[in-house]
Amino acid sequence: MALLSVADVTQRFGGIVALDGVSFDADESEVVGLIGPNGAGKTTAFNVITRLYTPDEGEVLFDGESLVGSPPHRVIQRGIARTFQNVELFRSLTVLDNVRVGAHARRGDRDARDVVEYVGLADVAGRPAHGLPFGTLKRVELARALASGPRLLLLDEPAGGLNHEEVDELAGLIRRIRKDFDLTVLLVEHHMAFVMGIADRVHVLDFGRLIASGTPGEVQRDPAVIVAYLGAEHVPEEPVA
Repeated sequence: MALLSVADVTQRFGGIVALDGVSFDADESEVVGLIGPNGAGKTTAFNVITRLYTPDEGEVLFDGESLVGSPPHRVIQRGIARTFQNVELFRSLTVLDNVRVGAHARRGDRDARDVVEYVGLADVAGRPAHGLPFGTLKRVELARALASGPRLLLLDEPAGGLNHEEVDELAGLIRRIRKDFDLTVLLVEHHMAFVMGIADRVHVLDFGRLIASGTPGEVQRDPAVIVAYLGAEHVPEEPVA
């Protein structure tokens, strides 16, 4: 049984269908990518999983039990934590106190100071979040999520706004986190080299529909994915027999 299973989920906003019968899953200890062009429905899927949205149709199962009836605050208590595309921190609080918020949310068994040190933030632990570099703020948000002791970590564009060196460091950090924290990671990301370098499997959305799933190599070769990202003229012709 998959740790997370999204089954036939449809999410509408008036006349707009943001998710159209979407199904995908994530197994224990996997790093799974959820990719697609802008407007594909990726962040909407995250918001359904974390109960910010209630799907019009379909089911979301976590460890075999439905999430659809859970209020949002129960999701983190059940073992799901997330980061956001636009960093959401208490800017007046110190780095350490921001991370303590995560530990309090689920009463994780890891000490907030230990998590701050683990992600490389010990030297700024006492500084307010306000005014810190964007890459540092991303790590603070990641540390806050880890401090809650999750089994499933949702990362919404974790490489967004980072420079090449920071992206490489983040890739190594996520690999270590998966092992050291015994986590399943589901990430939304536009940085294709980053996703393809760390994901075990990748699911691809386009206009609210799932168009491909597989290993990074399989997905990169899928004609439907090539069309979604580059257009039909970039699909290689079948070789002539």
